[in-house]
Amino acid sequence: MNVRHSATGFSNRLFAEQALSRSAGAPLIEGNAVELLIDARAHFDAWLAAIASARRHVFLENYIVRDDAIGQAFLDALVERARAGVFVAVIADWAGCLGQSRSSFWNPLRQAGGQVRIYNPPKLGSSFGWVSRDHRKVLVVDGDVGFLSGVCISEKWLGDPARDVPPWRDTGVMLRGPAVAEIEHAFADSWRETGEPLPNDERLSPPVSLPEAGHVSLRLIATQPSTAGMYRLDQMVAAMATQTLWLTDAYFVGVAPYVQALSAAARDGVDVRLLVPGSSDIPMVASMSRSGYRPLLKAGIRVFEWNGSMLHAKTAVADGRWARVGSSNLNIASWLSNREIDVAIEDAGFAGRLAAQYEADLENSTEILLRGRRRRTGNERMRSRSPRPPRPRRAGGSSGRAAAGALRIANTVGAAITQHRVLGDTETGPVLAGAATALVLTLVAIVWPAAIAWPLAVIGAWFTVNLTVNWWTMRQRRKLPGRAPDDDASVG
Repeated sequence: MNVRHSATGFSNRLFAEQALSRSAGAPLIEGNAVELLIDARAHFDAWLAAIASARRHVFLENYIVRDDAIGQAFLDALVERARAGVFVAVIADWAGCLGQSRSSFWNPLRQAGGQVRIYNPPKLGSSFGWVSRDHRKVLVVDGDVGFLSGVCISEKWLGDPARDVPPWRDTGVMLRGPAVAEIEHAFADSWRETGEPLPNDERLSPPVSLPEAGHVSLRLIATQPSTAGMYRLDQMVAAMATQTLWLTDAYFVGVAPYVQALSAAARDGVDVRLLVPGSSDIPMVASMSRSGYRPLLKAGIRVFEWNGSMLHAKTAVADGRWARVGSSNLNIASWLSNREIDVAIEDAGFAGRLAAQYEADLENSTEILLRGRRRRTGNERMRSRSPRPPRPRRAGGSSGRAAAGALRIANTVGAAITQHRVLGDTETGPVLAGAATALVLTLVAIVWPAAIAWPLAVIGAWFTVNLTVNWWTMRQRRKLPGRAPDDDASVG
């Protein structure tokens, strides 16, 4: 009997491991050491120390690199290593750095021998290509140590003591062991996406095998546009959690399938919690996100709002055994459109540390509650236990905020038009905003029709040029010698 139960337990573990590996598209990697990094100062200190120790190569990939004191500190550190003969390669995102730093910011590094590439600027022949962003925050040094996080290279993450604005709340990890090679492979893939692959350089030659640095098992999930590996894993974890599932997210957008997965877990007795910003770096996004609380709260999911200046962390911890940290937000932009990178850690010790940090974060948070209203059966409104925190004074932040806001407005206004569900009290704001927007567009179209016609003409011209370029590219490709006539054929 005991042998049978033991065999059954072993079989279940193998089944769960196989399900997680296939969902994420990433195998379990053993023998790693993982250190939890909390907030930007710890990140910046560790990152700069690692860069200073580089002897062979430095790979840096970050959504935002801002031309400020922190950005200059990183630029100086990279320039110094490049002049010392270290191979330095940097990938920054075009949209993330727009208004944060110019191309000329990187001239000192280029002159020192470093290489810099900008991910996915708008270009002809790609009508919607600019939508995809490189939202990763990665640093790898010498193939020995790797970092991934939600922290961008900007002093905004440090807050503003002069204005009594506390640092942003963010989370990342430092890794050693075999998983570092997977981070380097992910960087090499991003580098290849922006141009020629990494060169055959002895400074880039990895060791024959990275020695085990600890006893932590993990999966490195480096997602690309349209792959949805992180989405499948998030869904799988929501389905497999049996006791607790505690989530932290900066730009949560409750798409129906994921909300249903969380709701099913909560109704099955799982302690599901969601911690989100109380005041976003884009205040409108926070107010629109609140319109999605009601179905979560009705399902028994506990929702908390951070009382600090900005909560930018993206983490999950389940059953005290599984944890996720990285760059992916719980929204469509991160799941389907962006290049993201996260680590899913299967270790009770690390999960315990992240759970303890989560409970500490809740001490600085406000829980959102449902309170029944008299004389209105079936409707509920949210009640906070403490006053709303002050909003950050300066904007900035992460990919997917605009998409999150637009999707929330679209979902809410669509619900009002189609009447496919009852709207909660907190959803009246987005409905009013949608009505006001429609009214303004109507008045503008009547009084100044050119103000509507010209933007539409520009959009039409953009698609015309891009589709023409696509047609010409396909035509030229067909003319290449040795190309079979049916190379472009698709199977129905």
